Amino acid sequence: MQTTLRALDDGRLRDWTLGWIVTISITLMAFALRFYNIGFPHKVLFDETYYAKDAWAILQSGYERNWTDEANDLLLKGDLSGMEDTAAFVVHPPLGKLLIGAGEAMFGMNPFGWRFMALIFGTLLVFFTIRLARRLSRSTLVGAVAGLLLTFDGLAFVMSRIALLDIFQATLAVAAVAALVADRDWFRHRLANHLRRHDLVDLGGRFGPLLLFRPWRLTAGILFGLSCAVKWNTIYLLAVFGIVAVIWDLGARQLAGARYRKWLSLVIDAPAAFVQLVVVAVPAYLVTWWGWLSTTGGYTRDWGEHNPDHPLVKFFGKALASLMWYHKQAYEFHTSEKMMTETDHPYESHPASWILMLRPIGIEAENDIQPGTQGCEAVGDTCMRIISGMGTPFLWWAAALALLLGLYWWIIKRDWRFAVPVLALAAVWLPWFQYADRPIFFFYAIMMIPFSTVALAMAIGKIIGPADHPQRMLRSVVAGFIVALVIANFVYLYPILTADLISRSSWWARMWLGNTWV
Repeated sequence: MQTTLRALDDGRLRDWTLGWIVTISITLMAFALRFYNIGFPHKVLFDETYYAKDAWAILQSGYERNWTDEANDLLLKGDLSGMEDTAAFVVHPPLGKLLIGAGEAMFGMNPFGWRFMALIFGTLLVFFTIRLARRLSRSTLVGAVAGLLLTFDGLAFVMSRIALLDIFQATLAVAAVAALVADRDWFRHRLANHLRRHDLVDLGGRFGPLLLFRPWRLTAGILFGLSCAVKWNTIYLLAVFGIVAVIWDLGARQLAGARYRKWLSLVIDAPAAFVQLVVVAVPAYLVTWWGWLSTTGGYTRDWGEHNPDHPLVKFFGKALASLMWYHKQAYEFHTSEKMMTETDHPYESHPASWILMLRPIGIEAENDIQPGTQGCEAVGDTCMRIISGMGTPFLWWAAALALLLGLYWWIIKRDWRFAVPVLALAAVWLPWFQYADRPIFFFYAIMMIPFSTVALAMAIGKIIGPADHPQRMLRSVVAGFIVALVIANFVYLYPILTADLISRSSWWARMWLGNTWV
Protein backbone atom coordinates (compact mmCIF):
# COMPACT_ATOMS: atom_id res chain seq x y z
CA MET A 1 0.00 0.00 0.00
CA GLN A 2 2.75 2.42 0.91
CA THR A 3 4.45 1.92 -2.46
CA THR A 4 1.22 2.62 -4.37
CA LEU A 5 0.35 5.62 -2.23
CA ARG A 6 3.87 7.00 -2.47
CA ALA A 7 3.73 6.81 -6.26
CA LEU A 8 0.27 8.39 -6.43
CA ASP A 9 1.31 11.12 -3.98
CA ASP A 10 4.24 12.18 -6.15
CA GLY A 11 3.93 15.88 -6.89
CA ARG A 12 2.71 17.02 -3.47
CA LEU A 13 5.33 19.74 -3.09
CA ARG A 14 5.89 20.84 0.50
CA ASP A 15 7.76 24.12 -0.02
CA TRP A 16 4.62 26.07 -0.94
CA THR A 17 5.76 29.38 0.55
CA LEU A 18 9.27 29.21 -0.88
CA GLY A 19 7.88 28.21 -4.26
CA TRP A 20 5.72 31.31 -4.45
CA ILE A 21 8.46 33.61 -3.17
CA VAL A 22 10.83 32.34 -5.86
CA THR A 23 8.16 32.51 -8.57
CA ILE A 24 7.06 36.04 -7.76
CA SER A 25 10.62 37.33 -7.30
CA ILE A 26 11.82 36.10 -10.70
CA THR A 27 8.58 37.25 -12.35
CA LEU A 28 9.02 40.76 -10.95
CA MET A 29 12.61 40.82 -12.17
CA ALA A 30 11.44 39.80 -15.64
CA PHE A 31 8.82 42.55 -15.57
CA ALA A 32 11.34 45.23 -14.59
CA LEU A 33 13.80 44.13 -17.26
CA ARG A 34 11.12 44.24 -19.95
CA PHE A 35 9.42 47.40 -18.72
CA TYR A 36 12.46 49.70 -18.90
CA ASN A 37 12.12 52.13 -21.84
CA ILE A 38 9.40 50.02 -23.48
CA GLY A 39 7.97 53.05 -25.28
CA PHE A 40 11.20 53.43 -27.27
CA PRO A 41 11.54 53.63 -30.20
CA HIS A 42 8.61 55.98 -30.58
CA LYS A 43 7.66 54.32 -33.85
CA VAL A 44 5.28 51.84 -35.33
CA LEU A 45 7.59 48.82 -35.34
CA PHE A 46 7.33 45.89 -37.72
CA ASP A 47 3.84 44.29 -37.67
CA GLU A 48 2.60 46.75 -35.08
CA THR A 49 1.37 48.50 -38.22
CA TYR A 50 -1.37 45.84 -38.37
CA TYR A 51 -2.12 44.80 -34.81
CA ALA A 52 -1.94 48.11 -32.96
CA LYS A 53 -4.35 49.65 -35.45
CA ASP A 54 -6.61 46.59 -35.56
CA ALA A 55 -6.78 46.72 -31.77
CA TRP A 56 -7.84 50.36 -31.76
CA ALA A 57 -10.47 49.72 -34.42
CA ILE A 58 -11.94 46.86 -32.39
CA LEU A 59 -12.11 49.17 -29.37
CA GLN A 60 -14.07 51.69 -31.38
CA SER A 61 -16.22 49.45 -33.57
CA GLY A 62 -16.07 45.83 -32.42
CA TYR A 63 -14.25 44.80 -35.61
CA GLU A 64 -11.10 45.67 -37.58
CA ARG A 65 -11.15 48.59 -40.02
CA ASN A 66 -8.94 49.82 -42.82
CA TRP A 67 -6.50 52.72 -42.33
CA THR A 68 -5.02 55.24 -44.74
CA ASP A 69 -1.44 54.91 -45.97
CA GLU A 70 -0.42 57.91 -43.86
CA ALA A 71 -1.97 56.52 -40.67
CA ASN A 72 1.31 55.50 -39.00
CA ASP A 73 2.79 58.98 -39.26
CA LEU A 74 -0.45 60.50 -38.00
CA LEU A 75 -0.61 58.13 -35.05
CA LEU A 76 2.79 59.20 -33.77
CA LYS A 77 1.46 62.76 -33.70
CA GLY A 78 -1.62 61.70 -31.75
CA ASP A 79 -3.86 62.01 -34.80
CA LEU A 80 -6.34 59.11 -35.16
CA SER A 81 -8.02 60.40 -38.30
CA GLY A 82 -6.32 57.75 -40.45
CA MET A 83 -8.91 55.11 -39.52
CA GLU A 84 -11.44 54.58 -42.31
CA ASP A 85 -15.05 53.45 -42.09
CA THR A 86 -14.62 50.28 -44.15
CA ALA A 87 -14.15 46.85 -42.55
CA ALA A 88 -10.76 45.17 -42.97
CA PHE A 89 -10.17 41.55 -43.94
CA VAL A 90 -7.88 40.04 -41.30
CA VAL A 91 -6.73 36.44 -41.01
CA HIS A 92 -6.16 35.99 -37.27
CA PRO A 93 -8.78 35.75 -34.51
CA PRO A 94 -9.39 38.81 -32.35
CA LEU A 95 -8.15 37.94 -28.85
CA GLY A 96 -4.55 39.12 -29.30
CA LYS A 97 -5.82 42.41 -30.68
CA LEU A 98 -8.37 42.73 -27.88
CA LEU A 99 -5.52 42.39 -25.38
CA ILE A 100 -3.39 44.95 -27.21
CA GLY A 101 -6.45 47.19 -27.21
CA ALA A 102 -6.72 46.88 -23.43
CA GLY A 103 -3.33 48.58 -23.15
CA GLU A 104 -4.41 51.25 -25.60
CA ALA A 105 -7.58 51.85 -23.60
CA MET A 106 -5.51 52.39 -20.44
CA PHE A 107 -2.58 54.40 -21.81
CA GLY A 108 -3.67 55.74 -25.17
CA MET A 109 -3.00 55.01 -28.81
CA ASN A 110 0.79 55.33 -28.56
CA PRO A 111 3.77 52.94 -28.49
CA PHE A 112 3.63 52.49 -24.71
CA GLY A 113 -0.10 51.85 -24.84
CA TRP A 114 -0.05 49.27 -27.59
CA ARG A 115 3.00 47.46 -26.13
CA PHE A 116 1.84 47.39 -22.52
CA MET A 117 -0.15 44.15 -22.63
CA ALA A 118 2.66 42.39 -24.51
CA LEU A 119 4.81 43.35 -21.53
CA ILE A 120 2.26 41.89 -19.11
CA PHE A 121 1.88 38.63 -21.02
CA GLY A 122 5.61 38.36 -21.68
CA THR A 123 6.08 38.58 -17.91
CA LEU A 124 3.34 36.02 -17.32
CA LEU A 125 5.11 33.71 -19.76
CA VAL A 126 8.01 33.61 -17.31
CA PHE A 127 5.58 33.02 -14.43
CA PHE A 128 3.85 30.06 -16.05
CA THR A 129 7.14 28.57 -17.22
CA ILE A 130 8.42 28.60 -13.64
CA ARG A 131 5.28 26.90 -12.37
CA LEU A 132 5.33 24.29 -15.15
CA ALA A 133 9.02 23.46 -14.63
CA ARG A 134 8.61 23.34 -10.85
CA ARG A 135 5.68 20.95 -11.01
CA LEU A 136 7.27 18.71 -13.63
CA SER A 137 10.63 18.48 -11.88
CA ARG A 138 9.22 18.46 -8.32
CA SER A 139 11.87 21.07 -7.60
CA THR A 140 11.57 24.79 -6.84
CA LEU A 141 15.23 25.14 -7.80
CA VAL A 142 14.61 23.76 -11.28
CA GLY A 143 11.57 26.02 -11.65
CA ALA A 144 13.74 28.98 -10.71
CA VAL A 145 16.37 27.99 -13.26
CA ALA A 146 13.73 27.77 -15.99
CA GLY A 147 12.42 31.20 -15.05
CA LEU A 148 15.86 32.77 -15.06
CA LEU A 149 16.74 31.26 -18.43
CA LEU A 150 13.53 32.51 -20.04
CA THR A 151 13.91 35.93 -18.42
CA PHE A 152 17.21 36.32 -20.24
CA ASP A 153 16.17 34.91 -23.60
CA GLY A 154 16.47 37.52 -26.35
CA LEU A 155 13.43 36.43 -28.35
CA ALA A 156 11.13 36.25 -25.32
CA PHE A 157 12.46 39.66 -24.27
CA VAL A 158 11.85 41.32 -27.66
CA MET A 159 8.42 39.76 -28.10
CA SER A 160 7.45 41.10 -24.66
CA ARG A 161 8.17 44.64 -25.86
CA ILE A 162 6.36 44.77 -29.21
CA ALA A 163 2.67 44.59 -30.09
CA LEU A 164 2.58 41.31 -31.98
CA LEU A 165 0.14 38.45 -31.39
CA ASP A 166 2.54 35.61 -30.70
CA ILE A 167 3.44 36.48 -27.10
CA PHE A 168 -0.23 36.18 -26.12
CA GLN A 169 -0.58 32.85 -27.89
CA ALA A 170 2.56 31.45 -26.26
CA THR A 171 1.63 32.56 -22.74
CA LEU A 172 -1.85 31.07 -22.93
CA ALA A 173 -0.48 27.85 -24.46
CA VAL A 174 2.14 27.37 -21.73
CA ALA A 175 -0.50 28.11 -19.08
CA ALA A 176 -2.76 25.47 -20.66
CA VAL A 177 -0.04 22.82 -20.57
CA ALA A 178 0.83 23.78 -16.98
CA ALA A 179 -2.85 23.37 -16.02
CA LEU A 180 -2.98 19.96 -17.67
CA VAL A 181 0.13 18.81 -15.79
CA ALA A 182 -1.50 20.07 -12.59
CA ASP A 183 -4.57 18.01 -13.50
CA ARG A 184 -2.39 14.90 -13.81
CA ASP A 185 -1.21 15.36 -10.23
CA TRP A 186 -4.69 16.33 -9.02
CA PHE A 187 -6.17 13.10 -10.41
CA ARG A 188 -3.50 10.90 -8.86
CA HIS A 189 -3.79 12.62 -5.50
CA ARG A 190 -7.55 12.07 -5.51
CA LEU A 191 -6.99 8.37 -6.21
CA ALA A 192 -4.53 8.27 -3.28
CA ASN A 193 -7.08 9.99 -1.04
CA HIS A 194 -9.69 7.42 -2.09
CA LEU A 195 -7.41 4.56 -1.07
CA ARG A 196 -6.69 6.15 2.30
CA ARG A 197 -10.33 6.94 2.96
CA HIS A 198 -11.32 3.32 2.39
CA ASP A 199 -8.15 1.84 3.96
CA LEU A 200 -7.29 0.02 0.72
CA VAL A 201 -3.96 -1.37 -0.42
CA ASP A 202 -5.01 -0.59 -4.00
CA LEU A 203 -8.17 -0.65 -6.10
CA GLY A 204 -8.03 -4.44 -6.27
CA GLY A 205 -9.15 -4.57 -9.87
CA ARG A 206 -11.94 -2.04 -9.41
CA PHE A 207 -12.17 1.00 -11.66
CA GLY A 208 -12.16 3.44 -8.78
CA PRO A 209 -13.87 6.81 -8.31
CA LEU A 210 -15.22 8.53 -11.41
CA LEU A 211 -13.80 12.02 -10.69
CA LEU A 212 -15.43 13.50 -13.80
CA PHE A 213 -15.26 17.09 -12.60
CA ARG A 214 -11.65 18.10 -13.16
CA PRO A 215 -11.11 21.83 -12.40
CA TRP A 216 -7.55 21.95 -13.72
CA ARG A 217 -8.56 20.18 -16.91
CA LEU A 218 -11.44 22.60 -17.43
CA THR A 219 -8.99 25.44 -16.93
CA ALA A 220 -6.70 23.90 -19.53
CA GLY A 221 -9.58 23.63 -22.01
CA ILE A 222 -10.44 27.30 -21.58
CA LEU A 223 -6.79 28.32 -21.96
CA PHE A 224 -6.32 26.20 -25.08
CA GLY A 225 -9.42 27.81 -26.58
CA LEU A 226 -8.12 31.29 -25.76
CA SER A 227 -4.70 30.50 -27.22
CA CYS A 228 -6.41 29.34 -30.44
CA ALA A 229 -8.31 32.65 -30.33
CA VAL A 230 -4.97 34.41 -30.83
CA LYS A 231 -3.60 32.10 -33.51
CA TRP A 232 -5.09 28.86 -34.77
CA ASN A 233 -1.99 26.66 -34.72
CA THR A 234 -2.36 26.05 -30.96
CA ILE A 235 -4.84 23.40 -32.09
CA TYR A 236 -1.91 21.03 -32.70
CA LEU A 237 -0.80 21.43 -29.09
CA LEU A 238 -4.35 20.76 -27.93
CA ALA A 239 -4.54 17.61 -30.06
CA VAL A 240 -1.27 16.21 -28.75
CA PHE A 241 -2.00 16.89 -25.10
CA GLY A 242 -5.56 15.66 -25.42
CA ILE A 243 -4.07 12.27 -26.25
CA VAL A 244 -1.45 12.62 -23.52
CA ALA A 245 -4.17 13.36 -20.95
CA VAL A 246 -5.96 10.12 -21.83
CA ILE A 247 -2.71 8.15 -21.49
CA TRP A 248 -2.04 9.79 -18.12
CA ASP A 249 -5.47 8.71 -16.87
CA LEU A 250 -4.87 5.14 -17.99
CA GLY A 251 -1.52 5.12 -16.25
CA ALA A 252 -2.98 6.54 -13.03
CA ARG A 253 -5.69 3.90 -12.83
CA GLN A 254 -3.18 1.17 -13.61
CA LEU A 255 -0.90 2.45 -10.85
CA ALA A 256 -3.83 2.56 -8.41
CA GLY A 257 -4.58 -1.10 -9.11
CA ALA A 258 -7.48 -1.01 -11.57
CA ARG A 259 -5.79 -3.79 -13.59
CA TYR A 260 -7.76 -4.71 -16.72
CA ARG A 261 -10.59 -2.35 -15.72
CA LYS A 262 -8.25 0.53 -16.44
CA TRP A 263 -9.42 0.23 -20.05
CA LEU A 264 -12.82 1.51 -18.97
CA SER A 265 -11.01 4.84 -18.78
CA LEU A 266 -11.27 4.99 -22.57
CA VAL A 267 -15.07 5.10 -22.36
CA ILE A 268 -15.38 7.11 -19.12
CA ASP A 269 -12.38 9.36 -18.53
CA ALA A 270 -11.51 9.90 -22.21
CA PRO A 271 -14.92 11.27 -23.30
CA ALA A 272 -14.90 13.54 -20.24
CA ALA A 273 -11.43 14.74 -21.26
CA PHE A 274 -12.70 15.47 -24.77
CA VAL A 275 -15.54 17.56 -23.36
CA GLN A 276 -13.38 19.42 -20.87
CA LEU A 277 -10.55 20.13 -23.31
CA VAL A 278 -12.05 20.33 -26.80
CA VAL A 279 -15.73 21.09 -26.29
CA VAL A 280 -14.98 23.67 -23.60
CA ALA A 281 -12.37 25.28 -25.85
CA VAL A 282 -15.02 26.07 -28.48
CA PRO A 283 -17.12 28.58 -26.47
CA ALA A 284 -13.91 30.02 -25.01
CA TYR A 285 -12.82 30.66 -28.59
CA LEU A 286 -16.18 31.96 -29.77
CA VAL A 287 -16.63 34.46 -26.95
CA THR A 288 -13.60 36.37 -28.20
CA TRP A 289 -15.57 37.09 -31.40
CA TRP A 290 -18.36 38.80 -29.49
CA GLY A 291 -17.50 42.25 -30.81
CA TRP A 292 -17.73 41.02 -34.40
CA LEU A 293 -20.88 38.99 -33.74
CA SER A 294 -22.72 41.74 -31.84
CA THR A 295 -22.13 44.41 -34.49
CA THR A 296 -23.04 44.56 -38.17
CA GLY A 297 -20.10 46.23 -39.90
CA GLY A 298 -17.41 43.55 -39.76
CA TYR A 299 -15.93 41.96 -42.88
CA THR A 300 -18.48 39.47 -44.36
CA ARG A 301 -20.67 40.02 -41.27
CA ASP A 302 -23.67 40.31 -43.58
CA TRP A 303 -22.93 37.08 -45.51
CA GLY A 304 -25.73 35.24 -43.71
CA GLU A 305 -28.19 38.01 -44.61
CA HIS A 306 -27.35 37.65 -48.29
CA ASN A 307 -27.37 33.84 -48.29
CA PRO A 308 -30.46 32.88 -46.25
CA ASP A 309 -30.89 29.55 -48.05
CA HIS A 310 -27.36 28.30 -47.43
CA PRO A 311 -27.26 25.18 -45.18
CA LEU A 312 -24.93 26.93 -42.74
CA VAL A 313 -27.41 29.76 -42.29
CA LYS A 314 -30.36 27.42 -41.84
CA PHE A 315 -28.55 25.32 -39.24
CA PHE A 316 -26.48 27.87 -37.30
CA GLY A 317 -28.25 31.16 -37.94
CA LYS A 318 -27.05 34.22 -39.80
CA ALA A 319 -24.41 35.45 -37.37
CA LEU A 320 -22.59 32.15 -36.73
CA ALA A 321 -22.87 31.16 -40.39
CA SER A 322 -21.26 34.45 -41.38
CA LEU A 323 -18.47 33.77 -38.89
CA MET A 324 -17.92 30.30 -40.33
CA TRP A 325 -17.76 31.75 -43.81
CA TYR A 326 -15.20 34.26 -42.60
CA HIS A 327 -13.12 31.42 -41.19
CA LYS A 328 -13.29 29.62 -44.52
CA GLN A 329 -11.93 32.69 -46.28
CA ALA A 330 -9.16 33.18 -43.72
CA TYR A 331 -8.11 29.52 -44.01
CA GLU A 332 -8.05 29.75 -47.79
CA PHE A 333 -5.84 32.82 -47.51
CA HIS A 334 -3.34 30.98 -45.31
CA THR A 335 -3.25 27.95 -47.59
CA SER A 336 -3.63 29.65 -50.97
CA GLU A 337 -1.24 28.85 -53.79
CA LYS A 338 0.10 32.39 -53.65
CA MET A 339 0.97 32.10 -49.96
CA MET A 340 2.40 28.60 -50.36
CA THR A 341 4.72 29.56 -53.21
CA GLU A 342 5.79 33.07 -52.24
CA THR A 343 9.40 32.73 -51.03
CA ASP A 344 11.06 36.09 -51.56
CA HIS A 345 10.82 37.71 -48.13
CA PRO A 346 14.31 38.74 -46.97
CA TYR A 347 13.76 37.48 -43.43
CA GLU A 348 11.98 34.19 -44.09
CA SER A 349 13.46 31.22 -42.29
CA HIS A 350 12.93 27.50 -42.72
CA PRO A 351 11.52 25.91 -39.54
CA ALA A 352 14.39 23.43 -39.55
CA SER A 353 16.67 26.34 -38.68
CA TRP A 354 14.61 27.53 -35.70
CA ILE A 355 15.85 25.02 -33.16
CA LEU A 356 19.40 26.41 -33.52
CA MET A 357 18.27 29.97 -34.21
CA LEU A 358 20.11 30.17 -37.53
CA ARG A 359 17.98 32.90 -39.09
CA PRO A 360 16.55 35.53 -36.71
CA ILE A 361 14.42 38.41 -37.93
CA GLY A 362 15.01 42.14 -38.08
CA ILE A 363 12.41 44.17 -36.18
CA GLU A 364 13.93 47.64 -36.48
CA ALA A 365 17.02 49.05 -38.22
CA GLU A 366 18.17 52.65 -38.29
CA ASN A 367 21.43 52.60 -40.24
CA ASP A 368 24.24 55.05 -40.94
CA ILE A 369 23.80 57.38 -37.99
CA GLN A 370 26.68 59.78 -38.50
CA PRO A 371 29.15 60.75 -35.74
CA GLY A 372 27.82 63.70 -33.79
CA THR A 373 24.20 62.68 -34.51
CA GLN A 374 22.02 61.22 -31.73
CA GLY A 375 25.08 61.05 -29.51
CA CYS A 376 27.09 58.84 -31.87
CA GLU A 377 30.77 59.02 -30.88
CA ALA A 378 32.12 56.46 -33.35
CA VAL A 379 35.55 57.23 -34.81
CA GLY A 380 35.96 56.27 -38.44
CA ASP A 381 32.65 54.46 -38.23
CA THR A 382 28.91 55.09 -38.14
CA CYS A 383 26.29 54.12 -35.56
CA MET A 384 23.08 52.11 -35.71
CA ARG A 385 19.93 51.38 -33.75
CA ILE A 386 18.87 47.75 -34.16
CA ILE A 387 16.17 45.52 -32.77
CA SER A 388 16.87 41.94 -33.75
CA GLY A 389 14.28 39.26 -33.07
CA MET A 390 16.82 36.70 -31.93
CA GLY A 391 17.11 34.34 -29.02
CA THR A 392 20.07 34.15 -26.68
CA PRO A 393 22.36 31.82 -28.67
CA PHE A 394 23.90 29.89 -25.78
CA LEU A 395 20.42 29.24 -24.38
CA TRP A 396 19.01 27.99 -27.67
CA TRP A 397 21.99 25.81 -28.47
CA ALA A 398 22.13 24.30 -24.98
CA ALA A 399 18.37 23.76 -25.03
CA ALA A 400 18.61 21.90 -28.35
CA LEU A 401 21.05 19.48 -26.72
CA ALA A 402 18.83 19.19 -23.66
CA LEU A 403 15.88 18.22 -25.88
CA LEU A 404 17.90 15.40 -27.39
CA LEU A 405 18.82 14.23 -23.91
CA GLY A 406 15.17 14.65 -22.96
CA LEU A 407 14.21 12.16 -25.65
CA TYR A 408 16.68 9.72 -24.13
CA TRP A 409 15.46 10.22 -20.56
CA TRP A 410 11.84 9.90 -21.67
CA ILE A 411 12.00 6.94 -24.05
CA ILE A 412 14.98 4.96 -22.74
CA LYS A 413 14.94 5.88 -19.04
CA ARG A 414 11.12 6.08 -18.95
CA ASP A 415 11.03 9.45 -17.20
CA TRP A 416 7.56 10.77 -18.09
CA ARG A 417 8.47 14.33 -17.10
CA PHE A 418 10.63 14.91 -20.16
CA ALA A 419 7.76 13.85 -22.43
CA VAL A 420 6.03 17.15 -21.66
CA PRO A 421 8.60 19.61 -23.06
CA VAL A 422 9.59 17.25 -25.89
CA LEU A 423 6.01 16.66 -27.08
CA ALA A 424 5.01 20.29 -26.55
CA LEU A 425 7.91 21.55 -28.61
CA ALA A 426 7.17 19.02 -31.34
CA ALA A 427 3.51 20.11 -31.41
CA VAL A 428 4.31 23.80 -31.84
CA TRP A 429 7.27 23.31 -34.19
CA LEU A 430 6.84 20.34 -36.54
CA PRO A 431 3.48 21.45 -38.06
CA TRP A 432 5.29 24.45 -39.58
CA PHE A 433 7.24 22.13 -41.89
CA GLN A 434 4.11 21.60 -44.02
CA TYR A 435 4.20 25.35 -44.75
CA ALA A 436 7.94 25.61 -45.33
CA ASP A 437 7.39 26.74 -48.94
CA ARG A 438 5.63 29.93 -47.83
CA PRO A 439 7.24 32.86 -45.99
CA ILE A 440 7.48 31.94 -42.31
CA PHE A 441 9.61 33.64 -39.72
CA PHE A 442 11.72 32.92 -36.68
CA PHE A 443 9.59 34.92 -34.27
CA TYR A 444 6.95 32.17 -34.52
CA ALA A 445 9.43 30.15 -32.45
CA ILE A 446 8.36 32.07 -29.34
CA MET A 447 6.03 29.09 -28.89
CA MET A 448 9.08 26.81 -28.70
CA ILE A 449 11.42 28.51 -26.27
CA PRO A 450 9.37 28.13 -23.04
CA PHE A 451 9.27 24.36 -23.52
CA SER A 452 12.90 24.03 -24.59
CA THR A 453 13.84 26.19 -21.59
CA VAL A 454 11.95 23.78 -19.32
CA ALA A 455 13.86 20.88 -20.89
CA LEU A 456 17.18 22.64 -20.29
CA ALA A 457 16.28 23.50 -16.69
CA MET A 458 15.34 19.87 -16.03
CA ALA A 459 18.59 18.74 -17.62
CA ILE A 460 20.46 21.14 -15.33
CA GLY A 461 18.55 19.54 -12.46
CA LYS A 462 19.96 16.20 -13.59
CA ILE A 463 23.43 17.71 -13.56
CA ILE A 464 23.00 19.00 -10.02
CA GLY A 465 21.68 15.66 -8.83
CA PRO A 466 20.12 14.74 -5.49
CA ALA A 467 20.93 16.60 -2.28
CA ASP A 468 23.09 13.76 -0.94
CA HIS A 469 25.23 13.35 -4.06
CA PRO A 470 28.94 13.43 -3.08
CA GLN A 471 29.81 15.74 -5.98
CA ARG A 472 26.80 18.02 -5.66
CA MET A 473 28.89 21.13 -4.98
CA LEU A 474 30.93 20.68 -8.14
CA ARG A 475 27.82 19.84 -10.14
CA SER A 476 26.09 22.95 -8.81
CA VAL A 477 29.03 25.07 -9.96
CA VAL A 478 28.68 23.61 -13.47
CA ALA A 479 24.94 24.31 -13.46
CA GLY A 480 25.53 27.85 -12.21
CA PHE A 481 28.08 28.41 -14.94
CA ILE A 482 25.52 27.44 -17.61
CA VAL A 483 22.97 29.91 -16.25
CA ALA A 484 25.61 32.65 -15.86
CA LEU A 485 26.78 32.09 -19.44
CA VAL A 486 23.23 32.56 -20.74
CA ILE A 487 22.82 35.77 -18.72
CA ALA A 488 26.19 37.13 -19.90
CA ASN A 489 25.26 36.30 -23.49
CA PHE A 490 21.99 38.21 -23.11
CA VAL A 491 23.77 41.23 -21.63
CA TYR A 492 26.16 41.24 -24.57
CA LEU A 493 23.27 41.19 -27.03
CA TYR A 494 21.12 43.70 -25.12
CA PRO A 495 22.02 46.72 -27.31
CA ILE A 496 20.68 45.00 -30.45
CA LEU A 497 17.51 43.89 -28.68
CA THR A 498 16.55 47.41 -27.58
CA ALA A 499 17.64 49.82 -30.34
CA ASP A 500 20.47 51.17 -28.20
CA LEU A 501 22.97 53.36 -30.02
CA ILE A 502 25.83 51.13 -31.15
CA SER A 503 28.65 51.44 -33.66
CA ARG A 504 28.47 49.40 -36.83
CA SER A 505 31.61 47.49 -35.88
CA SER A 506 30.08 46.62 -32.48
CA TRP A 507 26.96 45.41 -34.24
CA TRP A 508 28.98 43.20 -36.54
CA ALA A 509 30.78 41.76 -33.51
CA ARG A 510 27.40 40.40 -32.39
CA MET A 511 26.52 38.89 -35.77
CA TRP A 512 28.26 35.58 -35.08
CA LEU A 513 26.81 33.85 -38.14
CA GLY A 514 27.56 36.76 -40.47
CA ASN A 515 24.99 37.55 -43.12
CA THR A 516 22.69 34.82 -41.84
CA TRP A 517 21.96 36.97 -38.79
CA VAL A 518 21.67 40.26 -40.67
